[in-house]
Amino acid sequence: MRNPLILTLFFCSCALALAQVGGESTYQFLNLISSPRQAALGGKTITNYDYDVTDGIYNPASINAEMDNQLALNYSSYLGGISYGTAAYAYTWDRRLQTFHIGVTYINYGSFDGYDLNGISTGSFNGSETALSLGYAYNIPYTDFYIGANLKLITSQLEIYNSIGGAFDFGALYINEKLDFRAALSVRNVGAQFKTYAGLNEPLPLEVILGLSQTLQYVPIRWHLTFENLQQWPIARSNPARIETDLDGNQTPEKIGFVGELIRHTIIGAELFPEKGFNIRLGYSFRRAEELRIEDQRNFSGLSFGVGIKMNKMRFSYTHARYTAAGNSSFFGLQIDLR
Repeated sequence: MRNPLILTLFFCSCALALAQVGGESTYQFLNLISSPRQAALGGKTITNYDYDVTDGIYNPASINAEMDNQLALNYSSYLGGISYGTAAYAYTWDRRLQTFHIGVTYINYGSFDGYDLNGISTGSFNGSETALSLGYAYNIPYTDFYIGANLKLITSQLEIYNSIGGAFDFGALYINEKLDFRAALSVRNVGAQFKTYAGLNEPLPLEVILGLSQTLQYVPIRWHLTFENLQQWPIARSNPARIETDLDGNQTPEKIGFVGELIRHTIIGAELFPEKGFNIRLGYSFRRAEELRIEDQRNFSGLSFGVGIKMNKMRFSYTHARYTAAGNSSFFGLQIDLR
């Protein structure tokens, strides 16, 4: 019999490694960044409305006819030997915004050694999770508003335990073409487990995201401002390394005020030459920076940067994201125009 304590630690380590809000729900991989472009802009950007077919995974309202016959394949070498990737494809049935989208998110936690209660090896085991999504968007007639939805089927295999779930994503997008301004709202992972791991029903990682972006009038830069995890306030956790101790030995934990809470919900990003064949992207996640930075040491946690290059019918993207001094991640992407 496998050691239940070992399995519990394994599940917790996976949740903490991928935690969106402290690992408080299952299927945490659903809120991982979906593409190198999104990662370079700080993560969770939902206001793009163009060729990037992977954007439909995070905000279904962004699905549009320009994504027609675009195939995207993305891969990331994540922390602790974990690897994950996404794939997306869109097809336009006709020109009246009848564009349908399919997306896949996959994560592989790697191989683990199993032991029984007596410490005897029971062999190695693996863990992996997958989500398949089908999406569609609709332009509300005579308006600049777009709405969309994704239907997702989720499967998870962790050692001998497996789970199946389902979820919806809902998105809305406003586009002001005169000002080249966009505002978007995405409500993700509204659903439940159909089959639990071991009889315990766990919530899905619900997330509400608000995004704003605009291209500057005289400079080829598009700025992005994203507010993540709006469904939870407060979101901050006190850092034990910042506990203050007075001369009598009394300890005072870190206090986080309104501004500190707001900052931890904020992501900023900028894309240089957003409509050209060569793009430079830069982003910063304040929450990642605050949660992962080390006291009295500069490691640039929260910072991400990347590039995009178009060559004929292919687009290559690369992003490097800073996490801690002990681990960072690289994200590679390829999008192919099949038209």
